[in-house]
Formats: sequence, C-alpha cells, structure tokens
Amino acid sequence: MVVTKSTPRKRWPRPDRHKRISALQERDTRAARTADLLLYRRLLRQARPYWGRILGLFLLSLLSTPLALLTPLPVKVVVDSVIGTDPLPTFLVALLPDSVLGSRESILIIAVLLVVAVALLKQVQHLTSSVLRASTAQNVVRAFRAHLFRHVQRLSPTYHDSKGIADAAYRIQKDADSIHYVTIEGVIPFVTSTFTLLSMIYVVVRLDWQLSLVALAVTPALFVMTRHYRINLRRRSRSARRLEGQAIGIVYEVLSALRVVKAFGQEERELARFESAAQKGVVQRVRLAASQGGLGLLVGLTTAAGTAAILLLGTRHVLSGELLLGELLLVMSYLTQLYQPMRTISKKVASLQGHLASAERAFALLDETPDVPEKEGARGLERARGQVAFEGVSFEYEPKTAVVQGASFEVDAGLRVGIVGRTGTGKTTLLHLLTRFFDPTQGRILLDGVDLRDYRLRDLRRQFAIVLQEPILFSTSIAENIAYGRPDARRSEIVAAATAANAHEFIAALRDGYDTTVGERGMRLSGGERQRIALARAFLKDAPILILDEPTSSVDVRTEAGIMEALERLMQKRTTFMVAHRLGTLESCELLLHIDDGGVVRKTSHAELEAQNRVVELQAPDENEHPLDTGTDAR
Repeated sequence: MVVTKSTPRKRWPRPDRHKRISALQERDTRAARTADLLLYRRLLRQARPYWGRILGLFLLSLLSTPLALLTPLPVKVVVDSVIGTDPLPTFLVALLPDSVLGSRESILIIAVLLVVAVALLKQVQHLTSSVLRASTAQNVVRAFRAHLFRHVQRLSPTYHDSKGIADAAYRIQKDADSIHYVTIEGVIPFVTSTFTLLSMIYVVVRLDWQLSLVALAVTPALFVMTRHYRINLRRRSRSARRLEGQAIGIVYEVLSALRVVKAFGQEERELARFESAAQKGVVQRVRLAASQGGLGLLVGLTTAAGTAAILLLGTRHVLSGELLLGELLLVMSYLTQLYQPMRTISKKVASLQGHLASAERAFALLDETPDVPEKEGARGLERARGQVAFEGVSFEYEPKTAVVQGASFEVDAGLRVGIVGRTGTGKTTLLHLLTRFFDPTQGRILLDGVDLRDYRLRDLRRQFAIVLQEPILFSTSIAENIAYGRPDARRSEIVAAATAANAHEFIAALRDGYDTTVGERGMRLSGGERQRIALARAFLKDAPILILDEPTSSVDVRTEAGIMEALERLMQKRTTFMVAHRLGTLESCELLLHIDDGGVVRKTSHAELEAQNRVVELQAPDENEHPLDTGTDAR
C-alpha cells in the first residue's frame, strides 16, 4: 500500500487576509461616499430654482442655536443670583440697568420674562419655518415629479413593456419625494445641528473644560456606529422599495384586466399573489426598522453613558467648589442639547439612506436614454405633403431577429396603402417606424424627401392622425377626447368632426351630450361609439397622413359600414396607411404591401393575392407583439 502525502491547502496568512478585507471595505466605503456626493449634487441641481427659499429656511433654522443657548439661562440666573448670591453673567450685567441689578425681585422678574420671550421667539421661529418648509417642499417635489413624468413620456414603448407602468408610476409618485427629504428635511437639520453642536461645545468648554472632554468622548463611538450602519440601511431601503413597487405592479395589472379576472373567477388567486408580494415588502420594512432601531439604541446608550459620566464628575466639581450649582445645572442642560444634535445627526444619517435609495431609483429613471433621440438643430415642419419612402429599412427588437427586413418602397402624396400579412409578421412595426416610435436598425425613412430623424419630433408627429384597433379614450368628456389633438378647437369644430365621423347622432342623444364623461379608457361607451370618437379626433386633427390599424376588426357589420363610410371621407386627399387582415377592407387602397415571414415587405395587388390564395383572414392579436399602446395589436 502506497501512502501519499496530501498537499496542504495554501492559506493566506491571517494578517494579510485582514489587510485585504480591510482594503476591500475601505474601497467600498470610498465608492459609496463618492456616489453619495454625486447624488447630493444632482439633487441640489434639481432644486436650484428654489435655492432662495431653501436659504431662507436655512437661516431660520440657524436661529434655533442662539435660542437653545438662551433656554437654560433663566434657571441659572434664578439659582445663582436670586436664590444664591453670585453675580449675574457678564453680558446681562452690560445689558441691564443698575436699578435692576441691585434687586433680587427685579432679577427674578427679568428671568421670568426671559423664559416667556425665549418661548415666544421659539414658537414664531417654528411657525415661520413650518410654513416655508411645507411650501418649499411641495414645490420642489412637484417640479421633480414633472421632470420625471416628462422624461417617462419620451421613453420608447419597449422600455415600458419590459419594466411595466407601475414601476415608473412608483418612482414618479413615491421616489420623487426623496428630493424633499434630502435637500430640506435632511441637509438643513444636519447643518443646523452641526452649528448647534459647535456652539454647545464652546459654551461647555468655557464653563468646565474637563466636563467638555468627557462629553465629547462619545463622539468617535457615534461616528463609527453611523458609518457601520449606513451601507446596510441603504441596501435594505433599496430592497424594500423594489418589493413595494412589485406589489403595486400587481394592483395595476389586475385592475387593468379586471374583467378577465372576474370572468375566470380568479379574484382569490390574485389576492394571494398580491399578499405574497406585499408580505415580502413588509418583512423587508421590518428588517429596515430593526436596523434603524438598533442604531438608535446604540446611540441612546452611548449618550446616556456620557450623561452619567458628566453627572458624576460635575457633582464632584460642585462639592469641591470648582463649579457652582447653577453652572452644573447649566452644563447638564447644555449637555442634553449637546447630545441632541449628535442624536439628530446620527438619525438623519440613518433615515437619509432610505431617501437616498429612492433618489437613486428616481435618477436611474432619468438616466434611461430614449431610443428615439431628437437631433440637435432638428428641422421644423408645418404641414407635410405626405410623400413617404422606405429605403432599405430593417428593424430588430432583439439582435439577429429581424421584424422588418430590407423594406424599400415609395408612396406618393395622397395615395392609399394597404398593409397585409399574417399576425406577427411586423405590420404594426412598420407603422411604428413611420411615426418614429422606433428608429430603423438599418436604412432610412423619408418624408417629403427628408429623413425622419432630421425633423423635430413634435412637428413630425403632428403630421399623423392615428386610429387604432382598440381606441384609447381618456376619462374626460367626449368633447375633450375629440379635441385631444387640438385642445384649442372651438365647439363648432368639434361638432363638425363628430358629424363627419357619424358620431354626432349618438352623442347628442346622451344626457350631457358632448360634456358626457366617458369613464376610464372610455368604458362607459360601446366599442363602436369609442371608435367613432377616435375617428372624430382624427377628423379634427386634420393631419396630412392617416394611419389606420385594424379600425373595424372589433365592431359588428352594421357598425363597420358606418365606420367605413366615415373613413372614406377621412381618407380623401390624405396619404393613408391601413392595416387589415381582410382584403375587403382594403378595396379602396391603390397599393398593397404584403409582409412575409422574416419581415420582407413586397408590393402586391388584390389580384395577385387572390390568385395565390393568400387572403389573410382576421386573426387574434399576437401576445408577442410590441404594441403602440396597451390596447393595440403590434407588428
């Protein structure tokens, strides 16, 4: 039997290992500190329009320092100069007349009046600060939310498909609050507490330097504890907000599909799903509260130890005659106010971690780059003629998966173009590219001979009127929905557009007529009524290019006839692109684009399609499509 020696496992020497761990921790701490500084800078830049108010609030907060110093002074005066026989503090002797200084009764009255005056000043300062703080905070948060909302609307449908609308809504409504807590509730009390702390230290040193050293001995311990807890609190705060966002996402999803949930009797299942997600958030919040409570416990015990040491040493100084009783009471009062800023700073550092985590999430949303950027110095466009050309256009949602491949065709102004193909072959994607919701992966699209990317986005999209398969209405009045593309339209113009869309008759029959509220997504109206309002919206916008994405697929035959009659009027003298599965819907189209598998677009005609027996029947939407909005079939 052969005995072999096993090779001992190589281990780092313990000192080297500790050095490595310490170096990694130091690196993480430096990185976190740098990230925090950048975050503070971004928050302060965001609050720049309100710096005047924030400065005023800061100056008001600084008044708390002299008021805090004056608060215990009347007690010292009464104990030492009214009950006792010691002289008044020097600055009071300089302020008060000689007639008062010689009378204990007068000094007592001055002390009582000083109590009232200090209390009154404190309340006035508190009231003024509260009103200014509330006004500034609400305006700062409103502006930040508006900034986030403006940016979210610029992001592509692909981003919202992947992240969900609940995530963006949570960041806008909840995470945006962080700017208020950091710039106002966090930074100002932090700086004010620092000023108060320095003032208290100065006064205590003047009274008894030994006591001041004992009082300050707890500072390093507080610093170490705060530094240790900071990263852990930030991590737990991020996790809690992410889990809360997931729970809200379930609520959004279920309420938007409530009819389906009820139809399949899945209310309890969805409730269980929500409670499971919410419970995870609760657990994380409890852990966060435990961490914050643990830090508060350690801070409280540390400052209590400092107070006990001061009481012991100060009593001995009084007994030995080194310190007056009133001065000890003054020191103990200042000590309470000395430790209060320390506790405030420690708590603010702890609570700020949650708000900084929210600020990170809000700025992460702002850092999302729109897929369709506007070129610097882009051209304006009043009204296009409507001539469209695709030149070698290809597009991929995912790498190496072409949805549209090498599309090349020209459409003269005023021409009617039908787009056919099986579900999922990229019909609506072609329209997305035309309206520049996405940019081509390869090739270019021209409008009146100019690349779409050279136009200002706002001007470009004014050239299109869109009617979708599932019309989207807003929870406002019928008149406001019709005038959505032209908010300044007169009532007579709105009525004329509704008449052209064969919608006036049913609108006039409603109790409130054009002022009828349609409910969320227009659900108080039938599908045909919603579609005719969408047509009226297109009539009123009067854009040179019309996009129709299965406009009659979800209505009955009788309603379809009325809609097609209105569409015929709407298409007059407009370049029209119409997606349909039934060739009968495209009879009036002068050019057909047939999209094969692989996204290849080729020109064809009714006769060719019928000869090849390739008439595409109406099919259900494909869940893999990328919708123009939440209610449309894509591609």
